[in-house]
Amino acid sequence: MKKLAIIGASYLQKPLVLKAKEMGLETHVFAWREGNVVEDICDYYYDISILEKDLILNKCIDINIDGIISIASDIAMPTVNYVAQKLNLKGNSLISTIISTDKFEMRNALTKAGLPCPNFQFYSKGKIKNLEKLRFPIIVKPTDRSGSRGVTKVENAKEINNALKEAIDQSINKRVIVEEFIKGKEFSVEAISYNGYHEILAITDKVTTGAPFFVEIAHHQPAQITNELKNKILTISKLALNALQIENGASHTEIIVTNEEIIIVEVAGRMGGDFIGSTLTYISTGIDTLNAVINISLGIKPELVSKFKPQFSGIHFLTNNRSWVEEVIKAKPDFLHEAEIFYNIDEENLNNSSNRRGYFIYKYSKRIDNEYS
Repeated sequence: MKKLAIIGASYLQKPLVLKAKEMGLETHVFAWREGNVVEDICDYYYDISILEKDLILNKCIDINIDGIISIASDIAMPTVNYVAQKLNLKGNSLISTIISTDKFEMRNALTKAGLPCPNFQFYSKGKIKNLEKLRFPIIVKPTDRSGSRGVTKVENAKEINNALKEAIDQSINKRVIVEEFIKGKEFSVEAISYNGYHEILAITDKVTTGAPFFVEIAHHQPAQITNELKNKILTISKLALNALQIENGASHTEIIVTNEEIIIVEVAGRMGGDFIGSTLTYISTGIDTLNAVINISLGIKPELVSKFKPQFSGIHFLTNNRSWVEEVIKAKPDFLHEAEIFYNIDEENLNNSSNRRGYFIYKYSKRIDNEYS
């Protein structure tokens, strides 16, 4: 039986553990025990921080693992690829990991490749200087976090230092990037890569709370766009993956389209969170994305073949001002594919994705945009 190391144990990793078990793999999960939701379904659990690369490496050597993986977590990827490189397993290079998990390094790589992204500046500590060089409004964000943590839209110079402090507090490495605010429609691009060949699987419509925190509250596949725009997005997304040297596994590219111009916001060398890669893409394409990324981690070429008739898919998140989401969950309509309410979440301020109180995923013959009726 092949052995798979899985880094992380949140609810977003649960589908990965279940798929690995379904594939007959022995699962070894690494994460702090507090708050985990997979200990009762995996084969072995190790109460080790996902940031402890060498501790995990040594344990993986003892286990003699055949592959290592994580989905939907930027902070897990340095450990995943560090261990993969040390053990000669399939993954991405450490250089690729650095530039795809640090937004400042990412901006530099994209700009060097001549790809469109927002104007930006980097700050590590203290107050921001040279305010006259920044055109408001701007976005302040940590370079190394996801899920809208520490992200703030700033309208004027009076607000910037509070936003900078929040971003630094949320940043693991205390690094912050400040970039121009781009107004437009947000999308993400879901892809699978193997040995440098990229297959774009889906384009996702993204819905957020808007300013100031831009917390994601819904996603839909397939995106409602023209074929012309779709082709432009596919081309630029592949160029971005090449620029960041992402060669193996899933990727999640976030873009903004404004006046038909495509601006690259971020590129992650891992599967999209919020069940985008693990579930929505599976429903909307018929391609088993979890099976694909697991096989890649084991050094097996993935089969990107649709196994059933695709349908519309999407996810709506429950927040205090979206009570209709809970009504859908309780009503259990035919389109309800999966749902969960987090009763331990007491939402006060919806300023990042961890404040959301639940979700439902739909699988249907049409897109479900608005309130259930």
